[in-house]
Amino acid sequence: MITFSHLSENELSNIVLGIAIDVHSQLGPGLLENVYKQVLFHKLTKAGLFVEMEKNMPIQVDDLILDLGYKIDLLIENKLVLEPKSVKEISNVHVA
Repeated sequence: MITFSHLSENELSNIVLGIAIDVHSQLGPGLLENVYKQVLFHKLTKAGLFVEMEKNMPIQVDDLILDLGYKIDLLIENKLVLEPKSVKEISNVHVA
């Protein structure tokens, strides 16, 4: 079995980006975010990556921990957070 835990964040990002482009090429635009998330989860795990979907993410400030129900869409190899978005067009708020 191939392990990816040794990869840097940049190397891991390149692999995930390639898979995401493949998913978008196969599905095309216009579907709900959940469709892309489910297919990405399937393809990423099929590729041998450790992926957690809808992982709870409490917020911590100093010694205060707030579990407010926030969930990470996809956490890949405990290194990369992926939050797929489906929008009609890219606006300034999407550019980072």
